Amino acid sequence: MTIEKGQPWGSGGSLGPDGTLVRTDADARAAIEPRRRAGEPLPELGLLGGDLARTVGARGDEGRLRTNEAVRLPVDLCSVLLDGRQHWFVAHLVARRSWWRGRVVAIMNAQWIGRWDIAPRSHPNDGLVDVFDGDLSLDDRWKARRRLATGTHVPHPGIAQQRVAAVQIDLDRATPIWLDGERVATARQVVVRVEPDALTCVV
Repeated sequence: MTIEKGQPWGSGGSLGPDGTLVRTDADARAAIEPRRRAGEPLPELGLLGGDLARTVGARGDEGRLRTNEAVRLPVDLCSVLLDGRQHWFVAHLVARRSWWRGRVVAIMNAQWIGRWDIAPRSHPNDGLVDVFDGDLSLDDRWKARRRLATGTHVPHPGIAQQRVAAVQIDLDRATPIWLDGERVATARQVVVRVEPDALTCVV
């Protein structure tokens, strides 16, 4: 059940014996995607690093994950069709040809991309993704870049925002797509759907 305002999130408990330790978002996706594609149960993820880990307050302490001081969190997973080919991601999707010109689309399950606070309101267990879609002038890109570390780049009249459980993005031409920090495809159509509570993450 996705988180509700004012309600506690997660419960105490250690990482299970079959849990998978992940140090990056790409590691988490690599642990999840083959199993999801095969219809197999997903492993618990012990988060030691990455943007999802930072969003949920992970401490990067491997020893703690094996104790009852750890916290078990239900977390949403995102399914995406890239020109009809299915993938999954845990933290974020970015569609761009360049950071400095052309359209940039970010679909966020986590709050951060590296040191950038892309989605200040994002929560990885609210059943929604935060979608940012813009094509700014070079001057506005410089201004936005300076504000990304504090999350004050939005609202901006040149950046469309929405919080949704599913979204379809049609790009004007084939565009490189990054999932959890890795370039995985080039696509013109991006269809994302949130799978609520699909993951158990331990921090």
